[in-house]
Amino acid sequence: METYQVVLTKSYLVSVSAKTKEQARRVCEFYTNDIQDISTIENREKEKFLIKNIECTVNETFECREIKTI
Repeated sequence: METYQVVLTKSYLVSVSAKTKEQARRVCEFYTNDIQDISTIENREKEKFLIKNIECTVNETFECREIKTI
């Protein structure tokens, strides 16, 4: 079996309740990982936000190359 390095780009639509646009952007960047909410109850209570939904909209590879193994 060969080993490959793949360049993968993903885009998501995230629905979030927040006080401002700036906070909504920041918590989406900071508290999402792949397609899951990684915030804790403490994060949500302290910063007063709720990530409601994350939907993957683009999942595309751009490059794939074989990695030489020893």
